[in-house]
Amino acid sequence: MHWTRLSTEDLLAVPIKDLGLELETSPLQARLAELQAELERRSIPFRPYAWLSTEWFTPDDATGFAIPFYLAHPRLVRLERAQMLEVEGATRRDCMKIMRHEAAHALDNAYGLRKRRRWREVFGPATAPYSSAYTPDPNSRAYVQHLDYWYAQSHPLEDFAETFAVWLQPGSRWRRRYEGWPALEKLSFMDELMRSLESRPPIHRTRRREEPLHRVRMTLGEYYEQKKEIYASEGTPAFNGQLRHSFPRGEGRADEAPRLAPFLRRHRTRLVRQVASATGQHRYLLDHVVREMTLRARTEDLRIPRGEEGALLDSAILLTSLSSQFVYGGHPRYQR
Repeated sequence: MHWTRLSTEDLLAVPIKDLGLELETSPLQARLAELQAELERRSIPFRPYAWLSTEWFTPDDATGFAIPFYLAHPRLVRLERAQMLEVEGATRRDCMKIMRHEAAHALDNAYGLRKRRRWREVFGPATAPYSSAYTPDPNSRAYVQHLDYWYAQSHPLEDFAETFAVWLQPGSRWRRRYEGWPALEKLSFMDELMRSLESRPPIHRTRRREEPLHRVRMTLGEYYEQKKEIYASEGTPAFNGQLRHSFPRGEGRADEAPRLAPFLRRHRTRLVRQVASATGQHRYLLDHVVREMTLRARTEDLRIPRGEEGALLDSAILLTSLSSQFVYGGHPRYQR
């Protein structure tokens, strides 16, 4: 029986290398072609290559990038959502946003852009160490807003990649969108820099593929076990501890209290609206924190010990507290 017709339990036992996925025959090929067309319209001769792996990333010095395998087939998209509650890059819009970001890293490698003095003046030193957590400022206008978690603020290389992605996106109207923002200087520099590359071939090319899918021996079940462990361990101990204090873990019995994760998914909009109204906190930030709460509730199997009204009140109190910790305690998500 083909793996697409297996039950979830049986599918999780399949080694990833045995899925037989090919980027060229997947829906991702059309999105990659769309990215190439965007570069062509900007007269940039560079074209990044791509391959399937376990996550989004661009290796150091590579002029291509990896795409997570689960985006190559609808059955695996459904499995990813069932296991992790969300699917990074599942929609065309989100997938293109990440592809533009990764293409920026590959283009930087192809032309050695980070070595230029003006690049360093605009974005900062590329040699700055990556931190395991960064502290974003939701009010800052010195950075573009593209991927979640104010990712441009995490490192100069990510600032460059996010700025490029906004610049490249068709119809972004970045001059109007960022008028009056210090980030506009970065976008104007990007426009100037990319114009200087028109018709100039890359000085560095590779075909290296790090951790290609045919070498990934772990099963889907092992993959998700590892992924959940990473997600569950992220953030400060106080974040996880506060959740567990209000919402205890389950014990695997069918007659236990309802699970917290689906409850948070259902009431996400209501919680964000109520807490934003009461505190003046950014809805964008609050929405991200609810998503973090939902993900951790799923990986920790947290339960609702009393009725929904009590759970809503507890969730709102936690959201108010955790949103401050989320910003000022640093955020570890994403290392592309």
